[in-house]
Amino acid sequence: MNLYDILKKPVITEKSMKLAKEGKYTFEVATDANKIEIRNAVEKVFNVKVIKINTANYDGKRKRVGKYVGKTNAYKKAIVTLEKGQTIDIFDI
Repeated sequence: MNLYDILKKPVITEKSMKLAKEGKYTFEVATDANKIEIRNAVEKVFNVKVIKINTANYDGKRKRVGKYVGKTNAYKKAIVTLEKGQTIDIFDI
């Protein structure tokens, strides 16, 4: 799997921006990626040292438009903690 297939996009919300000030960055990642693959991808792409990774799997929500019922896509989110003093400029991605 390619590094950029593992890291899909950064999650930019109020909560993730607050966490970024503490050195924790949030990414949407491939659903089949494990913590070791995520760690290696972040370290190689951004040239930083990762201390810890927390992951969460989210199921797709049921949505309805008129009589049609469907589901949104399931996804996986990773919160990556970096060594003290290191940063990632999320808006340059």
